[in-house]
Formats: sequence, structure tokens, C-alpha cells
Amino acid sequence: MRPSASLDNNIVPTALHRHIRFCQGVVSLVCCLVVLGLGGPQASAQSADPPNVIVIMADDLGYGDVSCYGHAALETPHIDQLAAEGLRFTSGYCSASTCTPTRYSFLTGTYAFREDGTGIAPPNSPALIPAGTTTIASLLKSAGYHTAVIGKWHLGLGTKDAGPDWNGKLSPGPLEIGFDHCFLLPTTNDRVPQVYVQDHHVLNLDPADPLWVGQKKPSPDHPTGISHRDTLKMDWSHGHNSTIHNGISRIGFYTGGNAARFRDEDLSDRWVSESKQWIKDHQSEPFFLFFASHDLHVPRAVHERFQGSSGLGPRGDAIVELDWCVGELISTLKDLQLDQKTMVVFCSDNGPVLDDGYKDDAIEKLGDHDPNGPFTGGKYNVYEGGTRTPLITWWPGTIRPGVSDKIVCTVDLAASCAAMAGVPLPDDGCLDSFDVSDALLGADDAQGRQSLVQQDNGKGDNYGYRVGDWKLVRADSKKANNMHLRLVRDPIPQFQLFNLADDPGETNNVIDQHPDVAQRMKAELAELIAAGRSRP
Repeated sequence: MRPSASLDNNIVPTALHRHIRFCQGVVSLVCCLVVLGLGGPQASAQSADPPNVIVIMADDLGYGDVSCYGHAALETPHIDQLAAEGLRFTSGYCSASTCTPTRYSFLTGTYAFREDGTGIAPPNSPALIPAGTTTIASLLKSAGYHTAVIGKWHLGLGTKDAGPDWNGKLSPGPLEIGFDHCFLLPTTNDRVPQVYVQDHHVLNLDPADPLWVGQKKPSPDHPTGISHRDTLKMDWSHGHNSTIHNGISRIGFYTGGNAARFRDEDLSDRWVSESKQWIKDHQSEPFFLFFASHDLHVPRAVHERFQGSSGLGPRGDAIVELDWCVGELISTLKDLQLDQKTMVVFCSDNGPVLDDGYKDDAIEKLGDHDPNGPFTGGKYNVYEGGTRTPLITWWPGTIRPGVSDKIVCTVDLAASCAAMAGVPLPDDGCLDSFDVSDALLGADDAQGRQSLVQQDNGKGDNYGYRVGDWKLVRADSKKANNMHLRLVRDPIPQFQLFNLADDPGETNNVIDQHPDVAQRMKAELAELIAAGRSRP
């Protein structure tokens, strides 16, 4: 295996210079195609009628968790149909191996490690994306799109000083960064509180029963997963043993707000219902919907009609429920004759994890199912299993069905969708987002990303850096969490080098055999981190 061309040369351009040359080339290509009218429908990124956009983001879904990626221990017919009718990427990535930083990067188009405090958000986190920040939603809104986010948020609400005002106006939040409407799980469901937020307020909150959320036990007799463990319908394995709701103990404490609380098993049904209605209400206008699923994240408490459906326990059942959600959204588009006007992007916020705090048989009932496919690692680390996930684009009549090996990442959706809508990026926004719309649409001469920085949890101590088939792992912590998925035990070397073409499972560290490649990639990664941006 030969290194990529940029690594073979005696005089190697810096990572930033390579990015600049690549972007200039893409801009020139798009301009030529627009002027000449060449390339077919999939090559015209800035068409007169840009598509509606729906991003369906799964939670903790691994590369091997859906059957269209070649792993048939369970069936995902609706996701498989999306892939059969669209473009399935074999090098599709999220930018981080945990949920908050990936969501931050997806929305802002900027790597989360550039911003302090973008690790996994606690229950009372303030808004991590400041009001007025350029986002994929604000860019599309400026082009006349109606915009909504429905599902898991986990990016904080309220001001930096005060955090969320659960009994008042929850601002800033999604509506201050470009969304017209939101219907949210405010944190993530293993963290309190279990309430819906609609636009700026907790839905159905009774003022006579105010909601309190805190980090400390509110009273000595407050029931917890420790004191009342025998009452739980889902036992905890580590960490998730504070306030109990619906027979499940969570991270954090809360009281009150009883009329506003939801039942875990109803989450997906409610989000699908809200999404279908919102699409119907805006069917005659361009729209952008971020459908942020909570399936497969813990606690895995799916609706009763899906319980036992997979034979793999609650985690497998959650995959079946996620597949149903996809089918419902696509059926709505087809029923409303919006399918040929809408681009759907299916992706995940990070790779898989098995035992993530609850005793739900994720390990015991795994059987022959391999959530990672050929990869090592998963959630919480920068091996390929942490950030390389299913990624599918679907737009009937425009995207030709097929499989693509181009490197694309959710951080690029902001720049790519803006280009399709004809909206320029501001110089101070979307600092790491590149227009890869030609790759997303399946253009014959698409290039995709030339390199990608991967991170774990936004703490800035572990990175992955892919250039072509080379992958550098820089683990300043010398640790890699998530030990259930073919991951070597700590400590690990600070630097490792892998050839993904020959070794997709990252089992053979070849840094000693290719010291020049490693040194160049170390320098490039350090430059990209220090520069504060990778987009010219």
C-alpha cells in the first residue's frame, strides 16, 4: 500500500494548503458545471429548486447495526430501502465519538474541540451554541426554509450564567440559532428531567407543581436507584442511580413537573407524530427538519410493540424501533408527493456501546451480531468504530442508487446544504465545514473530503486524523474507553499509525515502519488544531 500522493512527495504541502487547493478546485468545478449545464441533475448543487432537507440522526448506532451494511443478525428493512434507493457511504463519519460534540459540530460546521465545554452536557447545562451563531438551520432559514428540530437536543438551554429556567422561558436555545420550531428532549434520557420542551417552554408544566433540577439530592428521603433499587424495572450497572422516573434511575436529581413528564416507551411515537404533522404543515414551502432520534441510547426502553422484536434484547429492539421511525418519515414524504423534492440524510451521532450504565442484556444477548462491522472501538474513543457510522443520502430522481467510498462527515452538512441552497458561508462561521455536496449527490467526479479530524468527547486529549488510507491516532490521555468492542486495554501508545486499506480494524500499528508518514501527519494534525479552522 502506497501512502497518499501528498505524503509521497518530498515537499509536502501543509494540511491547510491542501484544504485550500481542494476547495478551490471544487468551486471551479461547480461553477463550470453551472455555466455549461453539464453533469446531470446530481451535479447541479445550486439548482433553481433546492431540495427540502431532512437529517435523521440515530444515537449510538454502529456501522454494523443495520443490515444494508452487510450484517444480517437483525433486519432493518426501511433503512435498507433508503440505501437501495439512495447512496450508501462506506466512509461516512460523524466528527466525534459522543453525542454532544457531534451535534455541536453538525449544527455549527465547526469541530467541537475548538470550543471549551462541548463534552457530554449535564442536565443543567446552559446553551452551548450562543445565540446568533451561524448554523445549518440559520443558513437554510436565510434561504427561505422553514426549520425545525424534533427529538434529542443535549446541547444545553438558557444563559451561561443561569442555565435553564425550567419554569420560565428556556432561552437561548434552538430558536436563537436558526430554528423556527423545536420539540425536544432537552438533555439525553439517562439524564434528568424527563419532560418535553416545545419552543421556549416545558410542555404541559403545571405552575402549581414547579420543576426543580439539580446536582445534589434535594432531601434525605428522595428516592434513588441506590435507596430504592428493588423497585426498578431496569437495573443500573454503573452511574445511573440517582432520581427514579418510570421505574428507571437516572443521572441527576429532579422533583416536581409531574404533569409534564413523559413515559420513555412513548418517545419515538411522539417524535414521529410531531414530525409528520410539521412536514404536512409545511409541505408547500421549503423546509429543513433535524429528526434527532434517541434510539439506541440508554435507557433502552422501547414501545411495547417493539419489545422482544429483535431477539437481541432492548438494544436490538431499539434498532427495530429506529427503523420503523425511518419508514414512517419516508412514507409521509411519499404520501405527500415530496419524495422527489426532499433530500434525506441518515446518519448517527457516534459509534456503538453495549453496557452504558444499565443491565439491559446488551452484552448477554448480542449473539452473532457485531455492532462495529469490521472496525475496532466505538463510542467514547477515536478508533474507526467511534466515528465511522452508517451514512446514507436519498433523493429520488436526483441521487442515483449506489455505494460511495468518498469520505464525508456530518460536520460538512452545513456547508453542503448551504451550497445547494445558494447561500454563502460567512468567514467567521462553519470553520471546518466543506462543500461536499457533489459527493452527497453522487456526482461521477466527486472527490469528498481529503482529510478528517476525529475526536472523542470534546476534551481535546484524543484525536484521530485520516488522510486517504492513512489513519493517525493521537491519544494524549493514553486511554481509550469502551472496552466491549474489540478494543485493546489501556494504556495505549500516544501515537499509532494504521493503513485502513489493509487494516480497517486498526489492529496493526505500523508507525515504526513508516516514521516519515507519521511525522508528517503529526505535524498536519497539530497545525489543524492550532489554526482554529480548516476551511479557508
